[in-house]
Amino acid sequence: MRVLVTGGLGFVGNAVTHVLHDAGHQVSVLTHTSRPQASLPAAVQLLHGDLRDLHALRRQLGGRGIEAVCHLAGLARVRDSFERPLDYFEVNVSGTANLLRALSETSPVAPTIVFASTGAVYGSHAEGKLTEDLPAVPDTPYAASKRATEQLLEYHARTGAIGATVLRCFAISGAYKGVGDQDTTRIIPKALQVAAGQAPSIGINGDGTAVREFTHVLDVADAYRRAVEAASPGKFSCYNVGTGSGVTMNDIVTAVAAITGRQVPVERNPPRPEPCVLVADSSQLRRDLGWSAPHSHLDKILRDAWETTGASR
Repeated sequence: MRVLVTGGLGFVGNAVTHVLHDAGHQVSVLTHTSRPQASLPAAVQLLHGDLRDLHALRRQLGGRGIEAVCHLAGLARVRDSFERPLDYFEVNVSGTANLLRALSETSPVAPTIVFASTGAVYGSHAEGKLTEDLPAVPDTPYAASKRATEQLLEYHARTGAIGATVLRCFAISGAYKGVGDQDTTRIIPKALQVAAGQAPSIGINGDGTAVREFTHVLDVADAYRRAVEAASPGKFSCYNVGTGSGVTMNDIVTAVAAITGRQVPVERNPPRPEPCVLVADSSQLRRDLGWSAPHSHLDKILRDAWETTGASR
């Protein structure tokens, strides 16, 4: 299958690209950056274009016969979205509309779209084990832009013009093919940064007993592959992607110190009004697509991520 991966140079996109390529698909990557990415397979075509530029998308996609898209490109910082809500809706929602329009004009078939959404669409008051039938009540511009894009894809799929699958991912970590998460606003990259001596301490809210789950990026990439191969025109599906079991923030700090052999000083911040436990119920994904998460145990996640910091050598 001829598959386009938008955002294929990113942390998750890199893994998705490799997994699709290794499964025998003909993969192209769309990026708006010019940074080199040596880890991509040689057979992968690198295309340059911005989601906000419909003409550029038409030029890049024309004649390529794209049959499916893993759509990971977009803005994804919660705090940043409060400062730049217009940008988040322009890139994430309008950019997706541009992509769909370009595909409608250039693809020889009704393509299938697998969209990178987020568990944040359930809102900050959701707690416990979250299922897909819970109401989506996003309370950040970032989450709202993701939810709006989900709805755009659902309504467009109803016309038969595309097939669409939404993957609501929770916390993703680990590394694959030497590419890890560099966003140190997230707890695992931050804890590893501290262990590497690149930051003095890590801030943790409250007593550190809040429970969150973490899925290895390779398992997430496998979910994308399965979704691409199962989608069909006119069909819309939505799945949570997660392990269903979590760890505390204190557990992460302790495990990072044990794996790296280095101290991870903690700065305790005041408690914030956030759920005590937040994990995904992915039983629907497991049932429908046969997905599992064999790489998503904390030890492997942390060891793989630590290897990419350079401090482990």
